[in-house]
Amino acid sequence: MPDKAPSPKDLEAKRKISNRLRRAQGQLAAVIDAIDDDAPCRDVVHQLSAVSKAIDRAGFLVISTALKECIENPDNPDNADQDELERLFLSLA
Repeated sequence: MPDKAPSPKDLEAKRKISNRLRRAQGQLAAVIDAIDDDAPCRDVVHQLSAVSKAIDRAGFLVISTALKECIENPDNPDNADQDELERLFLSLA
């Protein structure tokens, strides 16, 4: 049986996650540049905070997308179980 095509919601979630991670990648590059340029500690910490938040938001979006999938398709054997989703969520908290 062929795999089903991803739903528009799946594609939208993937796009959002990818955009957040690209933003984090750019922010991380700015942190590295700030370190190389001997920027003030305050500036470096602000950039690191932005990177951390962007990555956390991407992670939470991944988990929320998985939760939605579990709710909408409870019989899908590829879905993570409740305990696994809880562990993943807590690993980001």
